[in-house]
Amino acid sequence: KYLLVFDFDETIINENSDDSIVRAAPGQALPEHIRQTFREGFYNEYMQRVLAYMGDQGVKMGDFKTVYENIPLSPGMPDLFQFLSKNHELFEIILISDANMFGIECNLRAAGFYSLFRKIFSNPSSFDKKGYFTLGPYHSHKCLDCPANMCKRKILTEYLAERAQEEVEFERVFYVGDGANDFCPSVTLTSADVAFPRKGYPMHRMTQEMEKQQPGAFQATVVPWESAAEVARYLQEVLKK
Repeated sequence: KYLLVFDFDETIINENSDDSIVRAAPGQALPEHIRQTFREGFYNEYMQRVLAYMGDQGVKMGDFKTVYENIPLSPGMPDLFQFLSKNHELFEIILISDANMFGIECNLRAAGFYSLFRKIFSNPSSFDKKGYFTLGPYHSHKCLDCPANMCKRKILTEYLAERAQEEVEFERVFYVGDGANDFCPSVTLTSADVAFPRKGYPMHRMTQEMEKQQPGAFQATVVPWESAAEVARYLQEVLKK
């Protein structure tokens, strides 16, 4: 069996869902005083403030749901998901995302692909008594390269260890992502595994830089993609072997 790991923002969907929900805000924009509170590495805390502001403005659960359901999938993603639906017994599929559970579920259910995923790891989110959309951090960790609320390497490593205890060993791991926080877990992949960075995005640039600075240090095969149909074709070839 193969393990297939997906990122969500700008990988499964063609936008950053945190930016997308601003469409539900008054005037589809955030005031400058909120935008200025953003600090590198503390995006989750920043989004908590954004959501509190939107709650104050009367933005409701249904408004958020509509935005999430309408975010378009990335080019070729429906093709890849169709292929995976047909070959479901060969792939165990998980999603690791720094977005939030509510948004991911809304989007995947609307697209019809929610049931493909065995497990989704993302920041906890819910609606409080006032109807405000609330967001929390996923966990804490010691990784210096990742945002304070989530290290995907830690999540993936723990998942593989947990599955090994359940006597599930994966022949290969495939990782589809785009961001710097997807580079971190992909460094732990072995030479049997494949990293699929989205072409021209941070994960792709970081794999290229690592290859330049430390040839051979990045062990996984790197297959950049512009359309997820290219990922489907690659996996099809793997199955033929």
